[in-house]
Amino acid sequence: MNILFLCTGNSCRSILAEATFNALAPKGMQAISAGSKPAGYVHPRSIALLERKGIATDGYFSKSWDNLPVTPDVVITVCGNAAGETCPAYLGNVMRAHWGVEDPAKATGTGAEIDASFEEAYLILRKRIEAFLALPLDALQHDAKQFEEQLKRIGTIGKT
Repeated sequence: MNILFLCTGNSCRSILAEATFNALAPKGMQAISAGSKPAGYVHPRSIALLERKGIATDGYFSKSWDNLPVTPDVVITVCGNAAGETCPAYLGNVMRAHWGVEDPAKATGTGAEIDASFEEAYLILRKRIEAFLALPLDALQHDAKQFEEQLKRIGTIGKT
């Protein structure tokens, strides 16, 4: 199963989700990430956070959804709602879900406050990924409506 984590810039949240998913997922499942308007770089705080968590960072880069190496089975958008952020709409025939997380790259304040925003985004995404991986995926792949409901439910985990 191939999961695409999608946002606009592909520099923070979708990269955090891709790397975390790939660190936790069993063999046969893979995440990729992309953006509709890629920033062209991975935010240094995202890399530093992943390294602190013991998650490999080699090979992750900001990329466009125009050049995906595989066709995803599930597309999960991770754009937030603050400042009118608009999520790209993937038009392929795939299962879709929205797991909105506010963009830590837009955080302001002290270095510690900005780091806390990255940590919060990571923790929300990790909880959702863990919930996804705990689903009975073999059964849900044959029940699209139930699968979609579960993905929607997972998208509310960690919201305050």
